[in-house]
Amino acid sequence: MNNKIYKYQNLINKNYKYELLENGFTNEDINIGKKVLSSKRITMASYTKNFEIDFAKKIGANYALMVNSGSSANLIAIFAAGNLLRKNRLNPGDEVLIPALCWSTSVWPIVQFGLKPKFVDVDTETLNINFESLKKKITNKTRAIMLINVLGISSNLFEISKIAKDNNLILIEDNCESLGTKLNNKYLGTFGDFGTFSFYYSHQITSGEGGMVVCKKKEDYDILFALRSHGWLGGTRFYKRNLKLYNNYAKKNPDLDPRYIFINSGFNLRPTDIQGAIAHNQFKRLDILKKKRNDNRNLIINKIISSSKWKNQFQFIKIPNGFNPSWMGLPILLNKNYENKKKKFLKFLDSIGIETRPIISGNFLNHPGAKLYKIDKGKKEFKNAELIQKLGFLIGLHTKKIEKKRLQFLHDNLFMIDKL
Repeated sequence: MNNKIYKYQNLINKNYKYELLENGFTNEDINIGKKVLSSKRITMASYTKNFEIDFAKKIGANYALMVNSGSSANLIAIFAAGNLLRKNRLNPGDEVLIPALCWSTSVWPIVQFGLKPKFVDVDTETLNINFESLKKKITNKTRAIMLINVLGISSNLFEISKIAKDNNLILIEDNCESLGTKLNNKYLGTFGDFGTFSFYYSHQITSGEGGMVVCKKKEDYDILFALRSHGWLGGTRFYKRNLKLYNNYAKKNPDLDPRYIFINSGFNLRPTDIQGAIAHNQFKRLDILKKKRNDNRNLIINKIISSSKWKNQFQFIKIPNGFNPSWMGLPILLNKNYENKKKKFLKFLDSIGIETRPIISGNFLNHPGAKLYKIDKGKKEFKNAELIQKLGFLIGLHTKKIEKKRLQFLHDNLFMIDKL
């Protein structure tokens, strides 16, 4: 494509840029953050706890614990699943199944704990783990599944949950991209032993940074609670609601200050109360934000496929039966005939203000980090993950109804692929 067309496009479209997320915070979000800051008590406290309670109640989880990021939620879930206080636990050397189409911090906690990630290919129609491939990968060394629910949908979690139960596997749902999605009226993130969520910018709700981990069992929650904060029992401020456990440790250790008892290994993964307050405020309107994103997705797709320029240049993700999706973004696969144009096309989109990103990270085994830790073996085995990396990209879905002019802007410039 020549420079004249680039300059022309920049000239006519300069007022219609399209970012991954526009105006992620309302004035109310900012004001409640200011309120916490003005209180001068910004460390994790009542706003965070209230958010945890409401989060668990809405999505149908037994327990919820906020952390400082979705990546930390994955980290703490893996380390809880392998903790010495857990009866049925992971041990170093165990295999964990994980889709090849994934984010780095879905993989690294597995490696950091000393587990062996065993990759599984995905399905090109849904981008999620291929169920038949998953079943074939299970061996007597397999002890867990780290499942990634991609961008608003998942594989059939009822089937995967049954497979996990039948094989005595720990199931962890990385649901960082799919907060608010339901499968047969059950929220994603609540099928597994652990479920993780992210509140990073451009996700379904955002506090800038922040995450949540949910679980079913009290023993898992107690482990997560200690791991989040130094392995600390937590002090009277946080453990008044569980005085039996608190007093039990205090009585057995009379020489220790009962406010500072360390019962486990741990990290510092605590959020601030500012994050808790903003995320909670956004969470209250999750259903509204979900509907707006879904509506915008439908408007964009319908605009494209009903166009006179439509020649199957793009493939959009199919929604499997039973899903009520909560989309994080709009993944798009190019027609195979356009594979050689992808780099030039994405460069063009960027030049005129349409922000794009890969679909997660593509086939993760292609990344230098995978080679560094020697987990890149057999990377060509994952044909569908390779195809998604070669053909796929993502654009954002905004939380305000897309304007007609901006919709036309997307339409016109996506179809510029035919002029490259």
